[in-house]
Amino acid sequence: MSKIQHRNLYREVADRVRDLIERGELMPGERISEKELCESFGVSRTPLREALKVLASEGLVELLPNRGARVMRLTLKMVKDTYDLMSALEGLSGELACQHISDKEIDKICGLHERMLDHYRKRELQEYFQVNQQIHESILAASNNEVLQEMYNNLSQRVKRVRYSKQMTDTFWRQAVEDHENMIAALKKRDGPLLGQILRDHLCNKLEVASLSGVIEEEASPSAANS
Repeated sequence: MSKIQHRNLYREVADRVRDLIERGELMPGERISEKELCESFGVSRTPLREALKVLASEGLVELLPNRGARVMRLTLKMVKDTYDLMSALEGLSGELACQHISDKEIDKICGLHERMLDHYRKRELQEYFQVNQQIHESILAASNNEVLQEMYNNLSQRVKRVRYSKQMTDTFWRQAVEDHENMIAALKKRDGPLLGQILRDHLCNKLEVASLSGVIEEEASPSAANS
């Protein structure tokens, strides 16, 4: 790993650790070795510990009193509760976007959609996920509601490691693409209620996909929670 040289070290460290968690290199429940990360990143413990506080506020890391930190475990209930709230926010973003979005912004999202379809046809899952995320972020931005965007992004960080699961089946993938086709159609018509409902249903349908990720526990046992 390359050494970090950055004015805001703790932010850069937080980005690096977040990436390790999202890629599955740090697994749920795994203790975080401060010594190993400090050596890998070329930083002292101070920026690392500040970074861990940031990640704890995002729900990615659990700080253990006098025992360091570990990657937060994900339970099915936790993911479902998060998805329920995210779907409400994303539905609202669709309704607001249709009120505020410009023709230029719609054209940009349509362009992203075509790129996403191209990756789908080529079965390029990682690239598909990247453009997929850009589409959702563009709709959120078009809502013109910064508080909504901040709340949504904070929640999204908690479940990003399972929302974009590499275990996506062909059936779920095809359904996701169909959902996006319907999103684009509603967006072009500026039909806020319809787009909002599509976005709500789209995210709720992803819970079963998330359960295939292999990092969700049915329920955290008392012994696991206290270990």
